[in-house]
Amino acid sequence: MKRSEALQQVSNHSQQTWDILIIGGGATGLGIAMDAASRGYKTLLLEQADFAKGTSSRSTKLVHGGVRYLAQGDIALVREALYERGLLLANAPHLAHNQQFIIPHYSWWQGPFYTIGLKVYDLLSGKLSLGKSHHIGKNAVTSRLPNIKAAGLKGGIVYHDGQFDDARLAVNVAQTAAAHGAVLLNYCKVTGLKKTNGQISGASAQDIDTGQQLDINAKVVINATGVFVDEVLQMDNPGAPNMVRPSQGVHLVLDKEFLDSDSAIMIPKTSDGRVLFAVPWHEKVLLGTTDTPLNEHSLEPVALEQEIEFILNTAAQYLTRIPTRKDVKSVFAGLRPLAAPQKNTGSTKEISRSHKLMVADSGLITITGGKWTTFRRMAEDTVNLAISKGGLTPVACRTKDLRITGYQLRPTDGAPLDVYGSEAASIKSYIVRHPEMAAQLHPAFPYIKAQVAWATEHEMAHTVEDVLARRLRALFLDAAAAIAMAPAVAAIMAAINGKGKEWEQAQVAEFTAMAQHYLLSPQKQQQPLPITA
Repeated sequence: MKRSEALQQVSNHSQQTWDILIIGGGATGLGIAMDAASRGYKTLLLEQADFAKGTSSRSTKLVHGGVRYLAQGDIALVREALYERGLLLANAPHLAHNQQFIIPHYSWWQGPFYTIGLKVYDLLSGKLSLGKSHHIGKNAVTSRLPNIKAAGLKGGIVYHDGQFDDARLAVNVAQTAAAHGAVLLNYCKVTGLKKTNGQISGASAQDIDTGQQLDINAKVVINATGVFVDEVLQMDNPGAPNMVRPSQGVHLVLDKEFLDSDSAIMIPKTSDGRVLFAVPWHEKVLLGTTDTPLNEHSLEPVALEQEIEFILNTAAQYLTRIPTRKDVKSVFAGLRPLAAPQKNTGSTKEISRSHKLMVADSGLITITGGKWTTFRRMAEDTVNLAISKGGLTPVACRTKDLRITGYQLRPTDGAPLDVYGSEAASIKSYIVRHPEMAAQLHPAFPYIKAQVAWATEHEMAHTVEDVLARRLRALFLDAAAAIAMAPAVAAIMAAINGKGKEWEQAQVAEFTAMAQHYLLSPQKQQQPLPITA
C-alpha cells in the first residue's frame, strides 16, 4: 500500500461513483473494506488519522468470547464471538494464537463455580475450541504462575482464549482489502456529506497532508467511526441523538518478570466488579483493563489517576512481585464505542457490547459497538445491509475462509520478524540489498531500521508516531525507549519521502510531546487492598 498512489486514485477519478464509501479506518471500517472489496464492490475508505489510531490499537490484545458476558447471561454474544475467534486464528495465524489463562481462586466455592462456567464456554466454542478448561490444585497453580500469591490460594481454573497484535492485524486487514481492489486513504478527513434529493450520494473530504479538497460520489456511505459516529450522524442530521457512550479502558505495561510465566492471569471479579487481566505480550506483561464511563472523547485519551492506582493495587493483591509506578514502562488508554443506553445511568454494564446497525432516513448506514473479535461478522452484516439499501448486485460474503495478508503458520522460534508472517521474506531480501538497514534501533528492542523503511514504503506509515505506535509497538511497550528511537525513525522516513531536517525535527518534537502521556510520573504508592473472596 502506498498513500501517494491511493490519493492519486481518488483525485484522478473524482467523477466516478464508488459502490461503497467507508468513513473510519479502525477495526470495523477496515473489516468492511476487506469484505466489500473481496465481494468485488468498488470500495473506498477514508480515515482522518492513521489506521487503528484510536480504540483498535489500544485493546487488551485478546481474541475472546468474553467470560464476563457469559456470567451476565449473554449466551448469543459469547457464541458468536467464540465462532469468530476460531475463524480469526485460522485466517491470521501469524498474529493470533492460542493463549492459556489461569483463574486463581482463594475460596472453596470459586473452584466449582468457575469450572462449571468455563465448561459451558468450551461447549459454546464447539469444534473451534482452543482447549478444554479444567481445575488444577494449588501446587500446579504456583508452578505455572511462580509470582502468584500462595497465601490462601485454593487452586485455579485453566482455560484457553486467543491473543493477537491489534494494530498489526489492522495493517494486514487494510493490505488484504487493497489486494482485492479497495482504495484506502489515511489522513483524509470527511468534512461533509453530499445529498441528492435528500439521499446520501457521497462526501466531501480534505487530505490533511496537502490540504487538497476531494469530492466523492458513492452509492452507499457507511459511518464506521467508532467513538466519533455521532459527529458523522450530525453531519447528516444536526438534530440526531447520540448513539455512543464512550467507556475508557486503561492498560499498564511491565517487564515480563512481574508475571514470569507464559500463562496469563484472569481475575474475574475485582474490588469494584471489573475483570482484570495480566497477559504476556511481546516480552512484556499487559495489565488491564478499566471500564470508566466518559462523557467526552478524543483521538489521544489519557489515563486517569484513579484508573492507574486501581490496576496497580489490584495487581498487588495477587502478585508477589508488587508493581509500582516506577515499574510501568508504558500506560495507554483506549475508548470503547459502546451503544448508548436508553436510561441515564453511570454503569457500563448497561451498555451493549453487541454491534448495532442503523439506517438514517437519508440512507446513511451507521455501525457501532462490537469488538475486535467479531470485526469480520460486523463487516459481513454491514455489507449485507449496504447491498440491500444501495441496490448493489448481491454477492455472497467471502471472508470466512479468506486468508489475511501475511498468512503463515505461527513459527515457534519467536524471531522479531514473525509478526510479518509471509512478508518477512521480503524484508529479509531488502536487508540483503541494504545491509546497513539491519542495524538495531534501540538496545531494549529487536526492531531494526529495515522495519521503518518497510512501514513507510508498504504500510502507509505517514508519521513517526505511525511507525513507533502501530507498525512497531514500541510506544505501547516502553514509552521512554520509543522516544529515544524517534530521531532515527524520522531520519529514515525523511530520506524515503524526500523530507528535510525541518520535517524531521517537527516529527520528533510532536512525537515526544505526545509520548509523555504514556509515561508515569512517580507518586506515592497506595497500600494494596486485601484479597476479596
